[in-house]
Amino acid sequence: MQMKLVDFLKSKDFLKHLVIALVLAIVIFSTTFMMLNIYTQHGDSFPLPDFKQLTKQEAQELAEKHDIAIEVTDSVYQDNWPKGTVVKQNPSAGFHVKQGRTIFLTMNAQNPEMVNMPNVVGLSHRSAKATLNNSELKIGKLIHVPDIAVNNVLKQQINGEEVKPGETVPKGTKVDLVLGKGLSNKRAEMTELIGDTLAHAKNIILQNAMNLGHVKYDESVENGEDSSRAFIWQQYPPYKENKQIRLGTYIDLWLTVDSSRLPEPDTTQTLEVHELDSL
Repeated sequence: MQMKLVDFLKSKDFLKHLVIALVLAIVIFSTTFMMLNIYTQHGDSFPLPDFKQLTKQEAQELAEKHDIAIEVTDSVYQDNWPKGTVVKQNPSAGFHVKQGRTIFLTMNAQNPEMVNMPNVVGLSHRSAKATLNNSELKIGKLIHVPDIAVNNVLKQQINGEEVKPGETVPKGTKVDLVLGKGLSNKRAEMTELIGDTLAHAKNIILQNAMNLGHVKYDESVENGEDSSRAFIWQQYPPYKENKQIRLGTYIDLWLTVDSSRLPEPDTTQTLEVHELDSL
């Protein structure tokens, strides 16, 4: 039995069938590899062209030329960009892709998006700015007129025309605000408040017909007790000797319990006096 098996392995028929099996294996392997290479398009990538500033039709033609697809997923409005053209693409130009890839485009709209005008009349300048920003509008010119409502919005205008709440306006429009500046143009001397407590500073500000603006505590003020003993280390407008400011001006104050924040005293004049006394 063993001799017959050995004789068969040495026979020409076995060698012939072995060669045929090897050839078939090589053919099958080569064909499979080639098919996989074609299917995955291995190494067949190319840099993506730039679609920016092309119209949708032009972008479609360019995509077909490179055997890729495009899809518009978003639109924006930019004044400084050609209307109806591609603003952004994903992937970006130069990125290597394969045929059949879908490219996502953002187009620049023909007309700006419209938003409803909010009502900022009666609000302070700061509140009006926040409200306009939330509505994706911007503040334009600030026009001050005599009125008892100091720094409050009296009118809201676009290009010199009053605009009513609820009217639709283009997103990003600049809105001019007419603000009250007080009924008097009289001025008073600015008082130095550095080193004062908040309570004392409030009395001085009111006595000088000014308004208390924003009060800000630094990180050294950690609780209510700290805030009660905190002192002013900075003010705006800043104090300057003989400086006159308009009645109704808002005074912003910064408070701390850190004495190192207080400005160093000016000893120049003191030294000069001592020098004169010694002569």
